[in-house]
Amino acid sequence: MSENIEFKSVTELYNRVLPALYSKVKELNGLGYKHITERDIWSYLVNNDWKKRSDLQLSDLISDILYCDNNKLNEYVSLKVNNKKNDIINIEEGVL
Repeated sequence: MSENIEFKSVTELYNRVLPALYSKVKELNGLGYKHITERDIWSYLVNNDWKKRSDLQLSDLISDILYCDNNKLNEYVSLKVNNKKNDIINIEEGVL
C-alpha cells in the first residue's frame, strides 16, 4: 500500500530531495565537475526534464537526480555561466 506524499511548496520538495542532490554533487566532484551545485542540478531537471512530465512521484525525482546525464548537465551549467558573463559584458557596455 503506497501513500501519496504531498508537498506544500517547492522549497519543501527541494529540501526533501536535497540528500540526493548532495549525493549527485559528490559524484560529480569525483568526476572532475567541481563547479556544479545542488541548485544547478535542480534547475537543470526543472527546466529540461520535469516541465515536460506530470504526475511525478518522489521516487521519480530521486532517480532523475541520481541518474541524470553528467555531460548534458555540464553543458547546461556551462551555457548558463556563459550567458551570465555575456549579460555582465552587455551591462558594462550599456547594452541590454
